[in-house]
Amino acid sequence: MFDFLDTYPHLLPFLIFFGRIFDVTLGTLRIIFVSKGEKLKAPIIGFFEVFIWVVIISQILSRANDMVAYLSYAGGYAAGNYVGILIEKRIAFGIILCRVYTNKPGLKLVNLLSLKGFGATMMHGTGSVNEVDIIETVFDRKKLKHVSGIILDFDKDAFYVIEDVRTRSRGIFPKTNNLLRRWRPAK
Repeated sequence: MFDFLDTYPHLLPFLIFFGRIFDVTLGTLRIIFVSKGEKLKAPIIGFFEVFIWVVIISQILSRANDMVAYLSYAGGYAAGNYVGILIEKRIAFGIILCRVYTNKPGLKLVNLLSLKGFGATMMHGTGSVNEVDIIETVFDRKKLKHVSGIILDFDKDAFYVIEDVRTRSRGIFPKTNNLLRRWRPAK
């Protein structure tokens, strides 16, 4: 399959480097999908991840006999982790819980979030300095910048934490555009 490497052996380090980038990137995404309980996506990605790894490792074992090939393998692994993280941030897959601690009246933030289509729950608490309102909201991770903007517009000094959520059920969640609704006129 890679007979051209006998003619052009200088291409082997590049094949190893870029193969490892793809392999490790897929591995990073697979781990994310496994942690989110995606039973279909994780095994499909895992298949291609292992397939690429087997192809690359076979080329290393049969042809690689210099430090450049070994460094390409390690460099591809490191670059693959980086690329995987960039892609994971870009697709922003998953659901998150945002918990906001504010000294301002929390009911105003609940109403603000509600106006924007996000459900929210408020509780009162005692902080280390004084009383605080605690507001919790659950939303798709893709909406994080939007919700962060709402929170910081409400209270620039608000403290908030983000947690991953594996599943959600019921509640008030913004409606998402489905693929067909975009092309239907007057809807």
